Amino acid sequence: MFLRNDLAFDHGSGTGAISFGRLPQADRPRTFADRFRDRFPDFEIAPDLGSNIGSREWWRGAATCAGLCALTVLLAPGISRPILSESAPALTGSEWDAAQTQSISALALGATTGKHSPATSLVHPLADTPERPIIQASALVGHGDDLAAVLRRAGVGADEAKHAVSLIDTALGDGSIEPGTRLALTLGRRFDKSQPRPLEKLAFRARFDLRVELERAESGLVAHRIPIAIDHTPLRITGRVGGSLYRSARAAGAPARAVEAYIKAIASRLPMSRVDSNDTFDLVIERARAETGEVQLGDLMYAGLDHKGGDVDLLRWDKGGKSAWYDRKGVGETTGMMVMPVQGRITSTFGMRMHPLLHYKRMHKGLDIAAPSGSPIRAAAAGTVIFAGRAGGYGNLMKIRHSSGYVTVYGHMSKFAVRAGAHVDRGQRIGSVGSTGISTGPHVHYEVQKNGRAINPQGVSYATTDRLGGSALSAFKAKLSKLLALPSAAEQAEAVAAKPEHSPKG
Repeated sequence: MFLRNDLAFDHGSGTGAISFGRLPQADRPRTFADRFRDRFPDFEIAPDLGSNIGSREWWRGAATCAGLCALTVLLAPGISRPILSESAPALTGSEWDAAQTQSISALALGATTGKHSPATSLVHPLADTPERPIIQASALVGHGDDLAAVLRRAGVGADEAKHAVSLIDTALGDGSIEPGTRLALTLGRRFDKSQPRPLEKLAFRARFDLRVELERAESGLVAHRIPIAIDHTPLRITGRVGGSLYRSARAAGAPARAVEAYIKAIASRLPMSRVDSNDTFDLVIERARAETGEVQLGDLMYAGLDHKGGDVDLLRWDKGGKSAWYDRKGVGETTGMMVMPVQGRITSTFGMRMHPLLHYKRMHKGLDIAAPSGSPIRAAAAGTVIFAGRAGGYGNLMKIRHSSGYVTVYGHMSKFAVRAGAHVDRGQRIGSVGSTGISTGPHVHYEVQKNGRAINPQGVSYATTDRLGGSALSAFKAKLSKLLALPSAAEQAEAVAAKPEHSPKG
């Protein structure tokens, strides 16, 4: 392609060029319309009535519009003068048959295509309609359904249904079939239409690892138990926490029930507010895979979290008929509201006593726990430090406010490990044992207040920690090592994708 002015002939000087364009049109005689357009170039028959309102052109356009409307009204036939017309008469007889064979209509209205011939003398009506020799049917066992009634509804005779149920009870032992079980039935040929069809075969999945089939033999129905091989290798799922631990674990393939159990287990050892987006979650879930391809996921077995502040490793272990979570050292969950602040000997209890130095009776509002100087003092429960300083005869004193109106007091401390305003966790070190203030030796004055009133610390439920030991601990660690050696689902998928395909030998 080229433009019209791309081809030019140079006439020596280089200034002249001849372009190829269209041929000039031949002159034609001018008409009245041409002369009118030349005289009135801006004239429009129907000008825009939305512009130049009030001008001469606008009034001329309004008059034209009114004239056209009046002409339309004059040409209208009106309601009292309808336009007479004639409709074709309805087709009947052979004309209707011919038109119907050539027309197209909806199948729902009984449409037919083509011309149909009536039956001749060679056509004889059947005395009896034939039946299919074999019928494949299925039935679903509902809640509260009787198996014999389910078989009868599917077309099995009452006596044969009762016999089939007895065979199934013998095959299963207890005869229980879960609601929702689908039965596949094969009904055979019958010689009399008044009788039900005989049951040729019945098959269903009794359990995840068992299939039961009833098949007709020469002696009658025979039940067969068909075991299904099951692989119980657990499923391990790992991934990055990201913006939401729950959504990330669900996106990685973990079922909702397992993710909820995982979050609950991790929260028992680490506040969820401290879980970072860069942390890595690790779940091991019970899994059963049948040789037929079905997969069942069970309970959560292991909950792990790769946390920058310290990893969390929890394994579910059955002890004494109860299931609980234990860390990799075999330490179980701590139960109870508070822990004892120091490991030592109680030298003075709550109540009235003779003061060892002042030598008169007065109320002792706490416990005196003797321990070596410098021993760690730990917070009895999670809370906020509201005071840490000198307090007369108590020496170095610390107060921690907890939930539900509880406040714990620790006196005679040698030094503080946290300051006022700090948040502490249960069991966190807050200072060291000393003998400051009025004291006869290194010990801790431990006091518990409820809504501002001192109560007996020995009446508070103190936390106890379950621990595994001996052969139970050895078996626990062996199981944990076995689970941690499992490849994750993502690693298995990568291994399958990277495995080269075997090419046929040439």
